[in-house]
Amino acid sequence: MKKLLVILAVLFFSVNAEASVKTKIIEYKQGDTTLEGYLAWDDSKTAKRPGVLIVHEWNGINDHMKQRAEMLARLGYVAFAADIYGKGIRPAAPSEAAKTAGIYKNDRHLLRARARAGMEELKKQKFVDPQRIAAIGYCFGGTAVLELARDAADMRGVVSFHGGLSTPAPQDAKNIKAKVLALHGADDPFVKAEEVGAFQDEMRKGGIDWQFVSYGNAVHSFTNKAAGSDNSKGAAYNEKADRRSWEAMKVFFAEIFK
Repeated sequence: MKKLLVILAVLFFSVNAEASVKTKIIEYKQGDTTLEGYLAWDDSKTAKRPGVLIVHEWNGINDHMKQRAEMLARLGYVAFAADIYGKGIRPAAPSEAAKTAGIYKNDRHLLRARARAGMEELKKQKFVDPQRIAAIGYCFGGTAVLELARDAADMRGVVSFHGGLSTPAPQDAKNIKAKVLALHGADDPFVKAEEVGAFQDEMRKGGIDWQFVSYGNAVHSFTNKAAGSDNSKGAAYNEKADRRSWEAMKVFFAEIFK
């Protein structure tokens, strides 16, 4: 009987903890373009708290990004998965995703503007302390949050998960106000050693407070279970790298938001 009561108590508190996380679809604008983001927060807390912007992979806001937003909400942050592409634009096929992402990779001004629009929308949210903002991005989103930082966005920190590190304007590193954490798959064939070296050189020349963590046996997309488990494809999920990178982000946030 005692064991049953313990089990029921655990289930009760688990359900209540889950129920306190609320989510909402939010429409907002960048210029004339309507964007559609995903907000997650812990409704059991009333105090203002840090806000975390999330920028999606090349296929747009999906279940993976929504899950990350909810995970951040459980950690006590208000999380907003921003939309770079526009309402209803969610590429399914890799070829379509590559084409859509390419629009923004080739127009960094527009990429920065879309990321900044998401950040400003996050700052407007009821429970967000606008003085305590960070941004994280995955793959394409890693590129986006780094560009947002290079655009002198007022943030405490940025985290890139297996993101593209290159930029056509490395001189803009001097504008970065945030601390930078790049989490990288050591065997990522899409972000080669030359790109990593150029990024690190950029950070040094810019005088940035930066960290770079490389995970052995990990390739591109190591946080995304939908990527499968075959490293030979260049993109694959890696449980250890996923877990370790999330913990690294948590330690980073504890530092920048203390």
